[in-house]
Amino acid sequence: MDRRVAQGRSHPRSPVPSPPSTFVAVAVGASLVAIALVVYTLSHPYRFYDHFEWQAAAFLEGQAAIRYPVAATAESPGNAFFQDVLPVPTTDGIPRALVPFPPLPAVVLMPFVALWGLNADGQLIFAILGALDVGIAWWMLGRLPIRTWVRIATTVFFGFGTVFWYAAQLGTTWYQAHVLAVGLALAAVGIALGSDRAAAGSEDEASIGERDGAAAAAVAAPSSLAATLLPDPRQFLAGLLFGLACTSRLTVAFGAPFFLFVGSGGSWQRRGWSAALGAGIPIVALLVYNLATTGHVLHPGYQHLYELEAGFYKPLNYHLEWWIEDVRYLPQNFGIMFLNTPVWLPNEVPSALGLGGPLCTSGSMRDWFNPACPMVLPRDTGMSILLTSPGYLLILPALRWGYGHSRAVTGAALAVLLIGVVNLAHFSQGWVQFGYRFSNDFVPWALILVAIGLDRVATRASAPPSWAIAARLLLVLAMGLVGLSVLVNFWGVVWGDALGW
Repeated sequence: MDRRVAQGRSHPRSPVPSPPSTFVAVAVGASLVAIALVVYTLSHPYRFYDHFEWQAAAFLEGQAAIRYPVAATAESPGNAFFQDVLPVPTTDGIPRALVPFPPLPAVVLMPFVALWGLNADGQLIFAILGALDVGIAWWMLGRLPIRTWVRIATTVFFGFGTVFWYAAQLGTTWYQAHVLAVGLALAAVGIALGSDRAAAGSEDEASIGERDGAAAAAVAAPSSLAATLLPDPRQFLAGLLFGLACTSRLTVAFGAPFFLFVGSGGSWQRRGWSAALGAGIPIVALLVYNLATTGHVLHPGYQHLYELEAGFYKPLNYHLEWWIEDVRYLPQNFGIMFLNTPVWLPNEVPSALGLGGPLCTSGSMRDWFNPACPMVLPRDTGMSILLTSPGYLLILPALRWGYGHSRAVTGAALAVLLIGVVNLAHFSQGWVQFGYRFSNDFVPWALILVAIGLDRVATRASAPPSWAIAARLLLVLAMGLVGLSVLVNFWGVVWGDALGW
C-alpha cells in the first residue's frame, strides 16, 4: 500500500468550526432521535413477515430451525406462506425449516419473544432501534471536523432523506437486518474516526485521516515491535462492532478496508490487524453456527432461495446457470440502482409480475397521493438511488475537494464502492422495495462523504469574492438536494405503505 495514501499527505489548511458544547450536542441529538421515533412509529404499517421472531422462538426452544409450516389462525397469520426458508428433517417430531439470514436480529428479539411470544411487535422494536440509529449517526458525524449545521443536515438526510426511513418504519424481516447492521456499523465507524483524531492529538483537519511531516512519522511508527503486534484496544472495539454488523447483513463485510485507513494504532498494519481481530470473533462465530446447523460454512438456504425465485419470478430475469454472486448480473442491477424511474401516469399498479389492478377507471382526477388515480407511483423492483436520495450527489465535492489525500475520504469511498459492486453482482436486488434498499449497507460510509462534501461546499461559499457568488449558489443547491431527498422519501413511504409493500 502506498504510504502517501495510507498515512495521508499535507494539504492547505482551513479553519475548523468550533464544535458545540456537550450539552448542546446531546440536546440536538436527543431531539433528532425523538423526531425520528415519532415519525418511524407513526408511519409504520402492520406486516406479517416476521422470520426473526420465529427464529427467536426456535432459539428459546433450543432449536436452530423454526417451526414450519404453521397454519394461520384467527390470532396469527402463521408462517406457511414463507418462501425463503429451507425445510429440514425434524429432530423432535415437529416440522421445521432453517431461516438462511444471519441470526443477530433474532438474538436481539429473544428477550421480547420470551416475554410476549410471537405477539412481540418486532416492527415496533426495530422502529425504536432505527430512531436510535439516527442518534448514533449524529454522534458519528461529530467525530468529523465539520460545521454543526452540516452535521445536522447530514443526520436529517440519513434519517429522512434515504431509504433508511422506509426500512426503519416498515421493520419487516429484511429491514430489521438493515436497521441493526446500520446502527452497529455507524458505531464502529464513529469509534474509528474518534480514536484516529485522539491519536493525532490535534483539533485541526489533520486530526481525521491526515498526517503531516514529523507528526506523521511519530504517529505512524510504534515504539517497538511488541507495540506493533499488540492489538489497539479502540480499533479492536471498532472491529468487534463492525463484525457484529456483518452478522446482521453479510455484505457489510466489504466495508472492511475502511479500518485500514482510519482508526487508532499508528500504522495501517496495526489498524488493520486490530480491527480484523475484533471483527473475526462474531464472523467466525457465524461461520461456526452455519457449519453446526447446516453442515456448510456458507448457508445453503441462499441457493434454495435462488432456485425458488428463479422459477417463480421469471420477469425478474434471474439465471440459474449463473452464480448467486455473478458479474453478469452487474448491467441489469446497475440499471435498477441508477437508472430505474417511477411510473408516470399509471393506468394500473406497477408490478414486476403484472399483478397490479386497474387505476383511473372512475374518471377521478390524478393526484400525487390519490390511490384511485395517482400522478406517479414508485416501481416495486427498485428506483435510482439518485432519484430517491439526490443528496448522495454531495459525495462528488467530497471526492473533488475532500481533505487532500485524506485517509477518511479514501477509506469511505473504497467501502462504498466495494459494498456497492458486491451487491450489484447479487442475483436479487431487494425486491419488493421502495428505492434501492441495499444502499443501507454502505450508508454509514456514504454519510462521511456527504458530510465532507457539504462542508467543502460551505467552505467555498466563504471564499474570496471571485468565488463567492457561484459557491453560494452551489451551497443553496446542495441544501436543496437534502430537502428534495426528504420529500421524495416521504412520498415513497406513503406509497409503499399504501401499496402493501
